[in-house]
Amino acid sequence: MPIKYDKLFTLMKEKGLTTYKIRKDNIISQGALTSLRAGKSVTIETIEKLCTVLDCQPGDILEYIPKEKDN
Repeated sequence: MPIKYDKLFTLMKEKGLTTYKIRKDNIISQGALTSLRAGKSVTIETIEKLCTVLDCQPGDILEYIPKEKDN
């Protein structure tokens, strides 16, 4: 998948948002959290909720890594 969420977990750590708090406060589903950890796709609603709670823009939590072209 060409989308990476490493920036999300870094920002969460900086802002003190733990995965426990995400689950406890039902910010996003456990399935969405698992997908983020695995680098899989999530809904735009999930990205919106995370941006709201972290007070950031989508580019602050995800990064597009283009695939290398085959020659």
